[in-house]
Amino acid sequence: MRIGELSRRSGVPVPTIKFYVRERLLPAGELTSPNQADYGPEHERRLRLIRVLLEVGGLSLAAIGEVLEAADDPEQPVIKVLGRASEGVPPLGEGEAGPELEQAREDVAELVRRRGWQIEEGATAAESLAGVIAALRRVGHGGFAELMDVYADAAESVARADLDYVQRRVAREELVESVVVGTVLGEAMFGALRRLAHEDVSVQRYESRVAGGPAVGRGAADA
Repeated sequence: MRIGELSRRSGVPVPTIKFYVRERLLPAGELTSPNQADYGPEHERRLRLIRVLLEVGGLSLAAIGEVLEAADDPEQPVIKVLGRASEGVPPLGEGEAGPELEQAREDVAELVRRRGWQIEEGATAAESLAGVIAALRRVGHGGFAELMDVYADAAESVARADLDYVQRRVAREELVESVVVGTVLGEAMFGALRRLAHEDVSVQRYESRVAGGPAVGRGAADA
């Protein structure tokens, strides 16, 4: 296909496609004349991946280049490629430097040791978690951090489901795309489900009892 058709099918403007080629994020097309080139399905798939990394994952172009380089290297194990992609996603929250943050980092490190998790040193997610814990303590809710193991149990179950989904993909680019989408949108989905569950549990525990009647829904037996 010509670059114009590639643009229409991918939704990426022609000048942006040319920029990606110059920056070596996208392989050049096959020259058919000095001024024309043909592009194939692999170019469309690569453009889709770049858009996911940029628009969904929020990665910088430099980080995208690193992820794509790892994805293109057949010597790189798939787990390393997926790790590079997920580590490129910006952290969800960062704490301010201070004693609370240092203590939170120690707590996160202890959690990782206690659960036997195999985590690379300096993992972005670990720093993000430390920032959240530090913030909880600054606002007087440090006790909430005692729920870390409960959350970790749920996170392990979700992680297994995520990887089951990712493993359905065959192409390395599809694997990378899946892990980035899962990291960003999966957390949004988990948050929404948590809020729905909060509403349900709140009704079971409080509202039905305040009304003086039997507990509603599936929790009636526990009322």
